[in-house]
Amino acid sequence: MAVRTELLKNIRSVEPYVPGEQPQEKVIKLNTNENPYPPAPGVQAALDSLDPADFRLYPDPTSSVLVRSLADYYGVREEQVFVGVGSDDVLSLCFLTFFNSEKPILFPDITYSFYKVWAELYRIPYECPRLDGDFRIVKEDYYRENGGIIFPNPNAPTAIYEELYFIEDILEHNRDSIVIVDEAYVDFAGRSAMELIGKYDNLIVTQTFSKARSMAGMRIGYAISNPDLIRCLNDVKYSFNSYTMSRAALICGAAAVKDRKYLEETVRKIKETRERAKKELVDLGFELTDSQANFLFARHPRYDAGKLFEELKKANIYVRHWEGKKISQYLRITVGTDEEMDVLFDFLRKQLF
Repeated sequence: MAVRTELLKNIRSVEPYVPGEQPQEKVIKLNTNENPYPPAPGVQAALDSLDPADFRLYPDPTSSVLVRSLADYYGVREEQVFVGVGSDDVLSLCFLTFFNSEKPILFPDITYSFYKVWAELYRIPYECPRLDGDFRIVKEDYYRENGGIIFPNPNAPTAIYEELYFIEDILEHNRDSIVIVDEAYVDFAGRSAMELIGKYDNLIVTQTFSKARSMAGMRIGYAISNPDLIRCLNDVKYSFNSYTMSRAALICGAAAVKDRKYLEETVRKIKETRERAKKELVDLGFELTDSQANFLFARHPRYDAGKLFEELKKANIYVRHWEGKKISQYLRITVGTDEEMDVLFDFLRKQLF
């Protein structure tokens, strides 16, 4: 039975975010920027230490064990750390908490597509300054009046990283606006904007356990800022859902943070594979950005990206493709293991030549 028009007119309707495919069969999975290596060994030990009998109890609403670990790791106070169910949860709450002006918020026209979804879901006005011809953010476009600013660094799906002076310039020109730097991929790039937290009270930096720490399936994200802004975030969280983080996520997340050496080694391997992959793709005739993330953004001037995407899929090699006008001829390719990347390169050599 169809729902009556009278009911539909008051139901919130948005165009949802479309996540990457999660095939259940065995494939070469290079489409959702997951880490190809397992999480730190301490995560398994943390899982083994869990007592299922404790699952009858609610988890700690303050997430203290994870907050403390992150504060120690980054050398900040606990009241400067906020955690949530993946960085998507953290960012969504940031939109809800900080973007309440009648002025439009600003984010790039080519960027993480969830930003537009949240803006429309929460009825936040927004404008999208265009990237330049090299897919770079034009910082001068963010000097205008606004209700807040958000962008990833490195950007997605372009994989381009901007240096700290660039971030600081945007902060300097927007002292009365909240500026959120989404650093999901920063471990594969350069210096983090967290270095600027003590200098700018309008800065929020978000990161995730889904990429460098290999825990996409556990859903852990966090924000670091000054205590006043973190307190505002917690006020909204506690008004929405006090028990967002599971016991397992809190304990395993804290264990992952402790193993700095393992994180650095995993990042090193991915970066080495990334640089090799850049050279291989260029040798195959691809054009690509100078990726500083754990994925590549590439096009081939003689082959349609959509058709190549479908051919790869038929061969059980999954990458990401969008129909957006400016990026429809690009593929986003997650950096996998050397062995996985070799399967991709072998297929491309046969397909392209």
